Amino acid sequence: MRLLFIRHGEPDYEKDSLTEKGFREAEYLAEYLADVKIDACYVSPLGRAKDTAAPTLLKKQMTGVECQWLEEFPAKVVRPDKGFPINCWDFLPQDWTGVNEYYDKSLWAKTELMEEGNVAQIYQNVTQEFDGLLAKHGYAREGNIYRVERANRDTIAFFCHFALECVLLGHLIGASPMVLWHGFCAAPSSVTTVFTEERREGVASFRISRFGDISHLFVKGEEPSFYARYCETFDSDEKRD
Repeated sequence: MRLLFIRHGEPDYEKDSLTEKGFREAEYLAEYLADVKIDACYVSPLGRAKDTAAPTLLKKQMTGVECQWLEEFPAKVVRPDKGFPINCWDFLPQDWTGVNEYYDKSLWAKTELMEEGNVAQIYQNVTQEFDGLLAKHGYAREGNIYRVERANRDTIAFFCHFALECVLLGHLIGASPMVLWHGFCAAPSSVTTVFTEERREGVASFRISRFGDISHLFVKGEEPSFYARYCETFDSDEKRD
């Protein structure tokens, strides 16, 4: 089985939709996915993800299943340099890299800061929903691997969000999402591909083959959006926080 994690196009957060550029990205994405076999499609309930999925679903004459748990990862914490709740996945490097627990897949959500935001429970709710869906498609989680109940070569698409995508990827490969949130960057409308490997019958693991692919933009001469990134140098006019 293959999984496609698709980040929404360039967002207009105020309207929970897409910018003009974001709608172009969604159309280019649909052209690319037109020739990609997709057997099932799941969509975040947020407008920017649904607007990104719409051209693809129309072109492929498919209906997407809306899943509440595919919304952007909602956990909030009071970040060390802030005095109010903020997304738990948006830290300054100097604040999180000095805490060893954040690198550990079992401990990252057990720091005092994360516990105050009930992050571990929210993470568990999301990953349990995800595993339940995978089980419906033939792969049931057992510990850190998956029992193959119905081997298949289906392709499942998820139209969702960067932080949520990192949560699911970390869950599949056994990594702290903190490392993915801060060490990877998936541009708007990018596609990440994950596939199963069944090296012994009945036992499967998931492996990432492509992360954040935006080749559908390059072939159209469309520059990737800067959203999800921060300033390359501090003296630039790019986003710092």
